[in-house]
Amino acid sequence: MKFTAQQIAEILEGDIVGDPNMEVSKLSKIEEGTQGSLTFLSNPKYTPYIYSTKASVAIVNKSFVPENDINTTLIKVEDAYAAFSKVLEYYNMVKLNKVGIEQPSYISESAIYGDNVYVGAFSYIGKSVSIGNNVKIFPNAYIGDNVTIGDNSIVFSGAKVYSDTIMGDACVINSGAIIGADGFGFAPNQDGSYSKIPQIGNVILEDHVDVGAGTTIDRATMGSTIIREGVKLDNQIQIAHNVEIGKHTVIAAQSGVAGSTKIGEYCQIGGQVGIAGHIIIGNNVKIQAQSGIARNVKDDEILQGSPALALSDYNKSYVHFKNLPKIVKNINDLEKNKWE
Repeated sequence: MKFTAQQIAEILEGDIVGDPNMEVSKLSKIEEGTQGSLTFLSNPKYTPYIYSTKASVAIVNKSFVPENDINTTLIKVEDAYAAFSKVLEYYNMVKLNKVGIEQPSYISESAIYGDNVYVGAFSYIGKSVSIGNNVKIFPNAYIGDNVTIGDNSIVFSGAKVYSDTIMGDACVINSGAIIGADGFGFAPNQDGSYSKIPQIGNVILEDHVDVGAGTTIDRATMGSTIIREGVKLDNQIQIAHNVEIGKHTVIAAQSGVAGSTKIGEYCQIGGQVGIAGHIIIGNNVKIQAQSGIARNVKDDEILQGSPALALSDYNKSYVHFKNLPKIVKNINDLEKNKWE
């Protein structure tokens, strides 16, 4: 795919300084720019590279005034970083703009789908599935019975969407993710063995939910596991049965949320966080990486540690953790001197 500087400037509503017909076909970092690539400059510490980059076109802030000669065609915008992000989004949209049904693939006769749908080879789409417009289902994906997928959603290769899942508009399910597997429900028997508790609920993903590669979201025992609008889940996260995550909360990789826990809106949860079951976490909560949460959390708390403490308390305590051997020695010396 080739674009001219003029075409890019029109997309970004920017001004061109240089050759409007300069063509680019790839993206690059400014320090690694090559002929035919598009780059950007927003961080002042990278300014020296604008004079040496081999990139054909560079997006810069309107406030940028060159101090030396520049061979690169410039596109001047209000915010170069935001503009380049827009280019990335547009580039990705064009790259993923596949349409049609590839063979071999299986689509149940009772399944329905909208316009401009793409179904990749070796995909399986079960009974009574409803697929919206502009949905992309990449090769080797599995869509179980009675699944609903909203407009403009993407299911990447190897993802599994189990039966009865409801997915909103503009959701992204990355490779290896599993939506709607059985929750971890077992009842202990008198002889020490366990009997499986049927998991008959489902998973609901609202609009604009992103699910990372290898992440698993379990179906509810009864009712629904619910991931609200705009939630972003990183790779390799475990969301257990009957969990509810509030809108626009983000969770980093390798975290786990146990069953029936409710997480509020606009929370930020770091990597490798463990959250116990049947607790309530408020809105706007921030949890630092590798923390363990075993209690209810109020709105706006910032936590760290395992078990987690308020961040300010943790930082104060950590000073003593580091000095613990010295503190113990001082106490021992005091005790010794007391008896001499």
